[in-house]
Amino acid sequence: MLSNLLIKNYALIKHLEMSPDPGLNIITGETGAGKSIMLGAIGLLLGNRADVKALYDKSEKCVIEGYFDLSGYDLGASFEDENLDFTSECIIRREISAQGKSRAFINDTPVNLDTLKRVGGQLLDIHSQHDSVMLGNNEFQLQVVDTFAGNGELVRSYSEKYRKYQDAAKAFEQLKSRAHQLRKESDYDTFLYQELSNANLRSGEQEQLEQELTLLENAVEIKERLQLAHAYLDSPENAILELLKSSVSALGQAARLVPSYDALRERAQSALIELRDLADEIDQTNHAVDVDPARADIVQERLNAIYTLLKKHQASAVEELIAIQEQLEEKIGIVLNLDEELAKAEKAALSAREAMLKSAANLSRKRHQVTAAIEKQILERLIELGIPNASLSVHITEIAPSSHGIDSVSLLFSANKGIAPQELKFIASGGEFSRLMMVIKYILADKRQLPTIIFDEIDTGVSGEIAKKMGKMMQNMSGKHQIIAITHLHQIASNGTAHYFVYKDHSSDKTVSNIRKLTIEERVQEIAQMIGGHNPSQAVLTNAREMILKE
Repeated sequence: MLSNLLIKNYALIKHLEMSPDPGLNIITGETGAGKSIMLGAIGLLLGNRADVKALYDKSEKCVIEGYFDLSGYDLGASFEDENLDFTSECIIRREISAQGKSRAFINDTPVNLDTLKRVGGQLLDIHSQHDSVMLGNNEFQLQVVDTFAGNGELVRSYSEKYRKYQDAAKAFEQLKSRAHQLRKESDYDTFLYQELSNANLRSGEQEQLEQELTLLENAVEIKERLQLAHAYLDSPENAILELLKSSVSALGQAARLVPSYDALRERAQSALIELRDLADEIDQTNHAVDVDPARADIVQERLNAIYTLLKKHQASAVEELIAIQEQLEEKIGIVLNLDEELAKAEKAALSAREAMLKSAANLSRKRHQVTAAIEKQILERLIELGIPNASLSVHITEIAPSSHGIDSVSLLFSANKGIAPQELKFIASGGEFSRLMMVIKYILADKRQLPTIIFDEIDTGVSGEIAKKMGKMMQNMSGKHQIIAITHLHQIASNGTAHYFVYKDHSSDKTVSNIRKLTIEERVQEIAQMIGGHNPSQAVLTNAREMILKE
């Protein structure tokens, strides 16, 4: 239940705080005093859109804060679904900055408006006289049936299966679309793959061939240079090797005279060995270089084939072509396995549809089972509220599966004898709407785990004994739910366990709306004024006192 409400800097409210009673709270006051402003502020706690124009002082932020005592209410799962910690005391806060920025918090955790609506909807139900129009909404009527039947778990189960079917059907359709596209591309992909496969590409091949072609194209000049280099080292005349050999011999003779010179001889000997190896390697390299125009043509042809493939596939290296070949092979493999994949996806979609339809059938069956009880209980209460000739029919028709099931619900209603029931949206009487909505709220109260229900002038269009019976209904509902009722009727107001009076304070430069809890004597005075005007007689005061004390 709502244990405390704080409103700061909102519309005509500078600072308002109240702690509603657990039972039936009555709120009265003159028209325009600020009752609707309070509801507007509470609406912000339920995720309604904020408007910076609603700030009392444009230079300060607006704060709306509601403290809810959730002891005894099994709402942990709802909080868990929103990744919120659940405690017996829940604090919802809404802030609107002077710049118009809105923030919302649940137990000091920042949340978006969608989360606020879902959580707030579990804590508060506000019904105003203008909301009776939702009676004509088929989705609301379906919710009435599900709430009465206690279909919460079935609805959640169906919604999950419906979502799974939607996902499976979407996956199947996407695969079909992809299969169609892949099959269109398959012939060309196969041609490209075969072309690359036949090319038998190898990583690093391009660089190797380019080096080989350079060698083949310059073989004559390379052999000439190698032969000249070899000649400098090992020619019959003036060869470096012969000269170095003589140098080693001379150093050996000197070392026999001076032994320390043997190190010089060894170095010269090492140089001689190294240069002899170098000469042999140059000679071998020279013999390995072939002047082979035919091989050059073969290498050039291979390179031209690689260059053509690189340009065709807009690649810069053979490695990229190999990767493209692998991708094409994968695509072709997918096409080859498409029938099997499509069969799997179709089977999954059909299985999900079967599970969804089975769940929908169970849900529909439960809905049909309660229609007679709904009709009976509503009509019984409508008779009590002065519509003795009312007729009501809960009409359920089968539709294509939707997020709500396979049922469309229409409440067909007539308040008058001899008039065939028709859809609620064609009913014009505000009083009939108010009473019908009151009855629906009443019979659903025992079916819902809802801490607080707020009625904003749901008594529109009624008076006298009917109003008194509506007040009794609210009083009965307050045994299991906290009720807050804004009313202009003394028959309803006299049933309250707590009575609050909303008024305008003109004592400052700017008018403000405020609220105060009335004492017993103040309640007597307020009820008397609701009966007999601003100057009630002693008889009216006595009547008012009797109404309150009797209640």
